[in-house]
Amino acid sequence: MTDLSKQLGQLFIIGFPGAEPPKPFVNFLAEEQVGGVILFEENCPGHNAVRETIRQIRSQYRATIPFIAVDQEGGRVSRLRGAPAEFRSAAEYGAEKSVERFREDYRRSVVFMESIGINLNLAPVCDLFLDQNGTCLKERCFGRTPQEVIPFVETSIMTARAGRILSCLKHFPGLGATAIDPHYKTSVIPYDELVWEQRERLPFAAGVGAGVDLIMTTHVRLLGVDDTIATGSHIIIQDMLRKRLGFDGPVITDDLTMAGAADLGEIGPRTVRAFNAGHDLLLFGRDYEQSMRAYDYFVDAYRHGDITRDRVEEALGRVSGIKFKLDSIMLP
Repeated sequence: MTDLSKQLGQLFIIGFPGAEPPKPFVNFLAEEQVGGVILFEENCPGHNAVRETIRQIRSQYRATIPFIAVDQEGGRVSRLRGAPAEFRSAAEYGAEKSVERFREDYRRSVVFMESIGINLNLAPVCDLFLDQNGTCLKERCFGRTPQEVIPFVETSIMTARAGRILSCLKHFPGLGATAIDPHYKTSVIPYDELVWEQRERLPFAAGVGAGVDLIMTTHVRLLGVDDTIATGSHIIIQDMLRKRLGFDGPVITDDLTMAGAADLGEIGPRTVRAFNAGHDLLLFGRDYEQSMRAYDYFVDAYRHGDITRDRVEEALGRVSGIKFKLDSIMLP
């Protein structure tokens, strides 16, 4: 029987601080064949520099292609600055109802991102900007109603696919009805499943219908659904996301180093709980040392039976499936 513990690195996407990848980070990628890397603005000081960083990252992989992910949403959440990568915020396009303008601006960005080696954009944002005090989502949402948001979500997915880049819907099950930023504290939202079905669900459903590749959850507690935050909730992932949306692609966590995930315990236990709840990919921000500790804890949990072989096989199947798709769309 295959020793799956040697493949567990494929379930992690991790980041690093600064303009250049630190040597321990690069060694970790090579030794554990980590699933991919997320780039932040500080990692992208210039277009030529980030191209070289991506080349260095890719050179560490033997038999698989790594995810090279960014949050290139437009506006203030733009990891790549300057033309042609940078474009306006979602709120601006939404206010103008200019789907065609968004399509053209985003197309230029996608073509450029693909040309330097990025293959996964953690966008579009599906959230409805319902709480105007919400600083986390300020300028990041296309509108306040599903009808306003859906055309941009669909256009984003189709434009990325045409440019040979994967898309990811976020932040499931919907973050727009709270002012609390999960970077600093667990978000809490009072609505129940009926409200969700008629409102937050709709942009995500449209994205699934348009063929999105991944879905990202976030650290939010839906008081009318489950006491456990979405990151660790079987109900939200297995019932609401898998069954009701009918999505069978990879589900990725929001950054597990965020303070909003603290309800699930220290970094190791929260990683295991997120995975056992149904996530297939585990995302970590700039603190690669935390991601390394989480990885060691995760491997031990698998070897001691706290993570089942079936759950690992399921997740690895989804990850390898999307990477096979990535290989195919990158062919000339």
